[in-house]
Amino acid sequence: MPPPSHLLIAYAATAAPSCQHTLQRLELPHLNQLLARLGPAEVDPGDELDYTPPHERALARALHLPADFPPWAAWESHTAGAACAWMTPCHWQAGADQIHMHPPQTLALTEAESRALLALLAPWFADEGITLAYHAPLRWLATGEPLDGLHTASLDRVEGRDISHWRAHGPQERLLQRLHSEVQMLLYTHAFNDAREAAGQLPVNAFWLHGAGRLAQPVAAPEPAPVLALELRAAALGGDWPAWADAWRQLDAGAVAALLAQVRAGQPVRLTLCGERSARSFDNHGRGLLAALRRQLQPQRFANLQATL
Repeated sequence: MPPPSHLLIAYAATAAPSCQHTLQRLELPHLNQLLARLGPAEVDPGDELDYTPPHERALARALHLPADFPPWAAWESHTAGAACAWMTPCHWQAGADQIHMHPPQTLALTEAESRALLALLAPWFADEGITLAYHAPLRWLATGEPLDGLHTASLDRVEGRDISHWRAHGPQERLLQRLHSEVQMLLYTHAFNDAREAAGQLPVNAFWLHGAGRLAQPVAAPEPAPVLALELRAAALGGDWPAWADAWRQLDAGAVAALLAQVRAGQPVRLTLCGERSARSFDNHGRGLLAALRRQLQPQRFANLQATL
């Protein structure tokens, strides 16, 4: 039998009261028809405070990567043998009892600005054995032995939130804390930020390391590669539940309907629904006549599952 087509849906539901209220009125006909034809597979229980959100854990497992702290930087940059992490420039706003991270995209960093900022910070990190390389305005590759064994929280956990719970920890935790302090002092009165603030833009005053880890050798993606649907992410992280509901309806009519068509054609499929705590997977592989009869008599519905995510 060929490997299944695997669709993973991030932020399928959250425990936020406004999300729960929205779900009461949300109609997702293709999703319910699909769930009625699938049987339960793995359950990945978790907590809102886990460093890695459920959709990243599920994707890591599907790609045969470590799930608790997936080495996304090494895997996505095709780096083998070296400890590395993604580094994202950001803006922290300190309050009385918390430090709030503005969504990094609100910085609107251009490539030229990002490269100039990287050139400014790179020597500080090089002195500590960490090399920085540009990949995108909000994504630099940090490589070096001080990153070995570092446990960092996903950017999804901290974007637009209080970062206090999710500070990096590992053998070089104090080094990173010192680098954070030095970067903040360097940028506080630097001409780079003076120009941004004069233009009405947020200053860059911090960075976030994520996707840290090491791969002994390259890991090839399975065929067909799993598809991670992120259409619900922005609205969920921003708490815009009408937009989230609209995105769900579009996803239901698109990727979910396509997966349902594959089931109807007798093809193997796998669906993984991910919330902010847990993930649940479903498939149509080897369930037998009794399981098929049970699905017909007691079809699964999303309304009965979403609270477990």
